[in-house]
Amino acid sequence: MRTLPRCLFLFALGVLRAFAADDSGNQRIVPPPVDWIDADTGHRVIQLSSAPGSTTLYFHDNAYTPEGDKFIFNAPGGLAMVDVTKLGSETLKPEVIASESHEGAMSRRARTVYFSRGRGEVCAYDLASRQIRRVPNATRPIFNVDDTMTVATVVQTDPTGKTAKPAARPLVPQLGRMFPGKTMAELTPEQRAAVQKEDARSGVFNPDSEALVFTNVRTGERKTVGYQYAALDHLQFSPTDPNLLLYCHEGPWHEVDRIWTIRADGSEMTLRHARTMDLETASNEFWSYDGRSIWFDLQTPRSQHVWLANVDLATGKETHYHMRLNWWSTHYNVSRDNMLLCGDGSDPTQVAFAKDGKWINLYRVQPDGTLARELLVNMAKQNYATDQGGIEPNASITPDNKWVIFSGNMFGVRHVYAVEIAKARP
Repeated sequence: MRTLPRCLFLFALGVLRAFAADDSGNQRIVPPPVDWIDADTGHRVIQLSSAPGSTTLYFHDNAYTPEGDKFIFNAPGGLAMVDVTKLGSETLKPEVIASESHEGAMSRRARTVYFSRGRGEVCAYDLASRQIRRVPNATRPIFNVDDTMTVATVVQTDPTGKTAKPAARPLVPQLGRMFPGKTMAELTPEQRAAVQKEDARSGVFNPDSEALVFTNVRTGERKTVGYQYAALDHLQFSPTDPNLLLYCHEGPWHEVDRIWTIRADGSEMTLRHARTMDLETASNEFWSYDGRSIWFDLQTPRSQHVWLANVDLATGKETHYHMRLNWWSTHYNVSRDNMLLCGDGSDPTQVAFAKDGKWINLYRVQPDGTLARELLVNMAKQNYATDQGGIEPNASITPDNKWVIFSGNMFGVRHVYAVEIAKARP
C-alpha cells in the first residue's frame, strides 16, 4: 500500500485543528483523527479516552485487571476504565469509576482499583459491586500482591544511631565529566541545558535520612525500617512476593546507586545494580510480571552507550541488550509473558539526546540475544517536555499482546491511545 509522504501526513494529522472548505466554499473545522493508520509505520492507532486531558498511569503502576480485560487511566473527572478485550472491534465508551481521585492502581490479584481521594484518604473501587469503600490504615494506594500492606516514606533519622550520615558530596563541575575536552560553546543547546541542569542538581544533592513505613491495613500495625540517606521513590511491591519491595534512590542518575529491594521487616536491603564507571546510570526500574527479575535503563556512560537491562533476583545475573541512541525511551514496559517490550520514545532534550527518538517503540529479543526494534507510532508532534506542558507517553502492552496503550498530545490535547501491534492489512 502506498503511503503519504511524511511531511504531508504530519501536516494533515499533527495539528489540533485543520480547516477544510465545504461545497459552498465556507471553512469548517476538521477534528483530529480518532482511528487511523500511521503512514510511517503501517500500524492502526485508535483513541481510547473521550475527555481531553486524559493520560495513562505512570509506567510502573499496574493498570490492568488480573484477568487482563479492563484498563484504567486518568481522566479529568477521575479514574476511567475501558474494556480492552474490545479494542479495535467497536467504539469504546470509557466509564469514570472514581471521581475526584488520583494516584490510582489496579490490584494484582483482585478486581479492585485503589486510589487516593482528598487529603490522605485511600479508597478502593470493587468492579463487581461497583461500590467504593475507604481502606482504613492505608497511607498510600501502593498495595502488596495480597492487598494486606501499604508503604510510604518518611524523613526520619535512625533512632538506633546505626545508620551513619555519609560525607557531603563535593561540588564537581559537570562539563568535563559529561563532555570531556569540550567547551560549552561546542555543545548543542540541548547538551548545554543538560550540563546546567546536572550542575544545579549534583551540587546540592545531599539528601536527608529517610525510611520506609510498612502498614498492615488489617491490623493497623506500622513498622519503620530501611533507614538510609537517600531520596526514596518509585515504590513498587513485587507482583508475586507480598513482603518484597522494589524502590530507588532518586536524584542525579549518575550520582546515585539507584535500584534497591528490601523486605517488609527491614531485612535483605539489597543494591540490585552496582555502577562500574563514572557517569554510569541505571534508572526507571520496574518488575517483570512474574516477579523474577527487574528491568531498567542502563547507560555506560550516560548519553553514549544505551542498554535495556534486567537483573535476575535469584542469581544476581544481569542481561544487557544494546540499543542505538534513537531507540532509547524514557520509560519501558514488558508483556506478561516476557516476550515483548515497549518504549515511549524521547526527544532531543533528554538524557540520550536522541535526534530521532519520538516514536512509540516495540522491542523483541532475538534468538542470538540481540534486540530488534519496530516503530509503532510516529510521535514527531508530541511534546515530551513535562516542564513545558508536555507529557511522557508511559506506554504499556495489553495482556493479550495485541496492543500498546500510551498517552499522546500530538494533536494539541492529551488523550489516551492504543496502537495495534500487528500491522494493518493493505
